[in-house]
Amino acid sequence: MNTNNQINYVEFLLWDKAKTKSFYQNCFGWEFEDWGPGYISFRGAGLEGGFNGESDRPLTQPGTLIVLYSDDLKAILSKVKKEGGTIKQQPYDFPGGRRFHFEDPNGNELAIWSAG
Repeated sequence: MNTNNQINYVEFLLWDKAKTKSFYQNCFGWEFEDWGPGYISFRGAGLEGGFNGESDRPLTQPGTLIVLYSDDLKAILSKVKKEGGTIKQQPYDFPGGRRFHFEDPNGNELAIWSAG
C-alpha cells in the first residue's frame, strides 16, 4: 500500500549480487527478486526495498542508517559475523535496549537493536 508522504521503500547500493542475497537470506530470512543483472528487490524486512547496482553513485558515509530489530542480539551478531558482515560498533547500551552496527558485503552500514 502506498501512503502519501510515508517511506515505503529503501534502496542500497549493490556491489555483489550473490553475496548480498546470501547474506540477507541467511541472516534475516529476506526473499529476493531479480530485476535484471544489476538490481534485486527484497521482501520480508518490514519495509520493501532493493539493492541497486545499476547506478554509478558512489557509496558515501555517513549515509542513512537503517535499523533492524532482533529478539536475540547475541544470536544475530553471530550470524552477521558468520555471513561476512563487518562489525563497525560492538554491542552497546542505549536508552531502550542494546544495539550494534555492521557493514554488509557492499559496505552499507546498518544497525540492529534489541529491547532485551
